[in-house]
Amino acid sequence: MNRASWSGVLIGVLGVGFVAGAWFERREAVSASSARPRAPLYYVDPMHPAYTSDKPGKAPDCGMDLVPIFDEGEGARTLELARRDGARGVVRLEADKQALAGVRVADVERVASTGSLRLFGRVAADEAGLFRINIGTDGVIREVAAVTTGSRVEKGQWLATISTPEARGPIQTYLVAHDVLARAKDAGEAAASTDLAAAALQQTIDRLLTFGMSSAQIEEIGRTHQVPTTIRILAPANGFVVMRNVSVGQTLARGDEAFRITALDRVWVLASVSGADTAYVTPGAAALVSVPGRSTPLRARVSRDVPPQFDADSQSATVRLDVENTGNVLRPDMFVDVNLSVAMPPTIAVPADAIVDSGITRTVFVERSAGVFEPREVETGRRAGGRVEIVKGLESGERVVVAGTFVVDAERRVRGGAPGVQALP
Repeated sequence: MNRASWSGVLIGVLGVGFVAGAWFERREAVSASSARPRAPLYYVDPMHPAYTSDKPGKAPDCGMDLVPIFDEGEGARTLELARRDGARGVVRLEADKQALAGVRVADVERVASTGSLRLFGRVAADEAGLFRINIGTDGVIREVAAVTTGSRVEKGQWLATISTPEARGPIQTYLVAHDVLARAKDAGEAAASTDLAAAALQQTIDRLLTFGMSSAQIEEIGRTHQVPTTIRILAPANGFVVMRNVSVGQTLARGDEAFRITALDRVWVLASVSGADTAYVTPGAAALVSVPGRSTPLRARVSRDVPPQFDADSQSATVRLDVENTGNVLRPDMFVDVNLSVAMPPTIAVPADAIVDSGITRTVFVERSAGVFEPREVETGRRAGGRVEIVKGLESGERVVVAGTFVVDAERRVRGGAPGVQALP
């Protein structure tokens, strides 16, 4: 090969090497450039996207790390996500911030509970303790005790004296039967004769009782063998006079009511219950009865014998409660407050502090993921024992904020979410 040919080959080899070297150098430059970390365009507050900074650091409001924005596309996605969270009121709180603010989360469960019904009631006399004193024969009132309507009387206390000639014959018959029985017993007669004499005596006693004579006066007549000219009317039990219908010189006919006495050691309270709550009232359920303005309540029980009675006028049910009227605090026709304990069916209920109330809507904060809380509007029902029934809006197994709700809601307001509300007291 001549000199000219060798020169051409050499030039070609040098040219290929130069091109290859240039390509390799460019590739190395590109690789080195891509390996270097990109410089962020700016930094943004993850809780409040409106705040930006040209250098890293902590957000001045929540103390979280600022998020770097590297290019237009990624920055737009970050800001869009933050805007969406803000529009929904989503709140993000780190674990240390939750602990500092006292934020606590609990599972939502469907459980049975014991609640109470606050009712309005009226006191009524226990019919078993009501005594009507009727005159069993015609007569004239000779004396009357100084008792009036509202007076407290003791069993056996004298109330009035009535003169009735009709009673003298039955009194004498009683004395004869009394003596016959005494002689039969003293003579040791057969049991049949003694039983017959006792039956005759009891018959005369029953007749005197129908006249209005007390057992104490009948025993006194048998002991003294004296025929009185009057019948003494005595109080049949401890209680209060609720009606007096006699005066000195007044003539009474057979069957007239002279006095009415009620024993107030036990009374009834008739309370009205709305139709929806009637199903929760069970016989024997405990209740507390209190008089407005008095601090000490009285214990009561729903009657086991009388079921709730429907009232057509109020479209509600009337429940009767039996009350031990200690100290005779309650009087007939007195209005009282009733706190009735009832067993509630299983429902979803949360602590009252878990709910924020705007006056129109009620909201809870549901934990969507660790440190991320989303507000959710709920419908509430009965409130009892510091818990509120959730009728709609929550399901078992979800987790909600039960403490520190005000703090989470304040974060939502700062973010520009739904208008601020106040926690239930």
